[in-house]
Amino acid sequence: MINANELPFWVEVLVASLLLLSSLFALSGAVGLIRLKDFFQRMHPPALASTLGAWCVALASILYFSMLKQTPVLHAWLIPVLLAITVPVTTLLLARAALFRKRMAGDQVPEEISSGRDRGN
Repeated sequence: MINANELPFWVEVLVASLLLLSSLFALSGAVGLIRLKDFFQRMHPPALASTLGAWCVALASILYFSMLKQTPVLHAWLIPVLLAITVPVTTLLLARAALFRKRMAGDQVPEEISSGRDRGN
Protein backbone atom coordinates (compact mmCIF):
# COMPACT_ATOMS: atom_id res chain seq x y z
CA MET A 1 0.00 0.00 0.00
CA ILE A 2 1.39 3.37 -0.97
CA ASN A 3 0.83 6.81 0.46
CA ALA A 4 -1.72 9.09 -1.26
CA ASN A 5 1.04 11.67 -1.74
CA GLU A 6 3.07 9.17 -3.77
CA LEU A 7 0.50 8.46 -6.50
CA PRO A 8 1.78 8.95 -10.06
CA PHE A 9 0.88 12.28 -11.62
CA TRP A 10 -0.97 10.64 -14.54
CA VAL A 11 -3.31 8.89 -12.08
CA GLU A 12 -4.12 12.16 -10.35
CA VAL A 13 -4.76 13.86 -13.70
CA LEU A 14 -6.98 11.02 -14.93
CA VAL A 15 -8.97 10.90 -11.67
CA ALA A 16 -9.41 14.68 -11.70
CA SER A 17 -10.48 14.57 -15.37
CA LEU A 18 -13.07 11.89 -14.68
CA LEU A 19 -14.46 13.86 -11.75
CA LEU A 20 -14.64 17.03 -13.87
CA LEU A 21 -16.38 15.07 -16.62
CA SER A 22 -18.86 13.83 -14.05
CA SER A 23 -19.58 17.38 -12.95
CA LEU A 24 -20.12 18.41 -16.58
CA PHE A 25 -22.68 15.61 -16.96
CA ALA A 26 -24.44 16.82 -13.81
CA LEU A 27 -24.40 20.39 -15.09
CA SER A 28 -25.82 19.37 -18.47
CA GLY A 29 -28.58 17.43 -16.72
CA ALA A 30 -29.43 20.47 -14.61
CA VAL A 31 -29.48 22.75 -17.66
CA GLY A 32 -31.72 20.28 -19.49
CA LEU A 33 -34.04 20.12 -16.50
CA ILE A 34 -34.36 23.90 -16.42
CA ARG A 35 -34.51 24.69 -20.13
CA LEU A 36 -36.86 22.04 -21.49
CA LYS A 37 -40.55 22.91 -21.49
CA ASP A 38 -42.46 19.69 -20.97
CA PHE A 39 -42.29 17.15 -18.14
CA PHE A 40 -41.67 14.33 -20.60
CA GLN A 41 -38.72 16.20 -22.10
CA ARG A 42 -37.37 17.20 -18.68
CA MET A 43 -37.13 13.71 -17.26
CA HIS A 44 -34.49 12.45 -19.70
CA PRO A 45 -31.47 14.77 -19.21
CA PRO A 46 -31.13 14.27 -15.43
CA ALA A 47 -31.58 10.51 -15.75
CA LEU A 48 -28.94 10.17 -18.45
CA ALA A 49 -26.57 12.67 -16.86
CA SER A 50 -26.74 11.09 -13.43
CA THR A 51 -26.08 7.64 -14.85
CA LEU A 52 -23.11 8.80 -16.95
CA GLY A 53 -21.81 10.90 -14.07
CA ALA A 54 -22.01 7.95 -11.70
CA TRP A 55 -20.00 5.82 -14.14
CA CYS A 56 -17.30 8.49 -14.28
CA VAL A 57 -17.13 8.82 -10.48
CA ALA A 58 -17.02 5.03 -10.07
CA LEU A 59 -14.23 4.73 -12.63
CA ALA A 60 -12.27 7.51 -10.89
CA SER A 61 -12.79 5.77 -7.54
CA ILE A 62 -11.69 2.41 -8.90
CA LEU A 63 -8.60 3.89 -10.48
CA TYR A 64 -7.62 5.91 -7.41
CA PHE A 65 -8.11 3.17 -4.81
CA SER A 66 -6.66 0.44 -7.04
CA MET A 67 -3.49 2.47 -7.47
CA LEU A 68 -3.45 3.36 -3.76
CA LYS A 69 -3.80 -0.26 -2.58
CA GLN A 70 -1.90 -1.70 -5.58
CA THR A 71 -4.64 -4.29 -6.11
CA PRO A 72 -7.88 -4.10 -8.12
CA VAL A 73 -10.69 -2.49 -6.13
CA LEU A 74 -13.85 -3.13 -8.16
CA HIS A 75 -16.69 -2.91 -5.62
CA ALA A 76 -17.39 0.68 -6.69
CA TRP A 77 -18.96 -0.70 -9.90
CA LEU A 78 -21.94 -1.81 -7.84
CA ILE A 79 -23.31 1.73 -7.61
CA PRO A 80 -23.49 2.53 -11.36
CA VAL A 81 -24.72 -0.98 -12.16
CA LEU A 82 -27.61 -0.54 -9.73
CA LEU A 83 -28.27 2.94 -11.14
CA ALA A 84 -28.27 1.55 -14.68
CA ILE A 85 -30.94 -0.92 -13.60
CA THR A 86 -33.12 1.37 -11.48
CA VAL A 87 -33.03 4.70 -13.34
CA PRO A 88 -34.84 3.44 -16.49
CA VAL A 89 -37.48 1.72 -14.36
CA THR A 90 -38.04 4.89 -12.34
CA THR A 91 -38.19 6.99 -15.51
CA LEU A 92 -40.80 4.65 -16.99
CA LEU A 93 -42.93 4.77 -13.84
CA LEU A 94 -42.74 8.56 -13.72
CA ALA A 95 -43.79 8.78 -17.38
CA ARG A 96 -46.73 6.45 -16.81
CA ALA A 97 -47.85 8.41 -13.74
CA ALA A 98 -47.66 11.68 -15.68
CA LEU A 99 -49.66 10.20 -18.57
CA PHE A 100 -52.27 8.91 -16.14
CA ARG A 101 -52.59 12.35 -14.51
CA LYS A 102 -52.94 14.00 -17.93
CA ARG A 103 -55.64 11.49 -18.93
CA MET A 104 -57.53 12.10 -15.69
CA ALA A 105 -57.31 15.87 -16.26
CA GLY A 106 -58.79 15.41 -19.77
CA ASP A 107 -55.68 16.57 -21.63
CA GLN A 108 -54.94 15.34 -25.13
CA VAL A 109 -52.46 12.44 -24.81
CA PRO A 110 -51.67 9.41 -26.98
CA GLU A 111 -53.86 6.35 -26.58
CA GLU A 112 -52.73 3.39 -24.54
CA ILE A 113 -50.94 0.85 -26.70
CA SER A 114 -51.01 -2.21 -24.44
CA SER A 115 -53.58 -1.96 -21.72
CA GLY A 116 -54.26 -5.68 -21.53
CA ARG A 117 -58.01 -5.23 -21.89
CA ASP A 118 -60.30 -5.78 -24.84
CA ARG A 119 -61.41 -2.56 -26.51
CA GLY A 120 -64.19 -4.22 -28.46
CA ASN A 121 -62.55 -3.72 -31.90
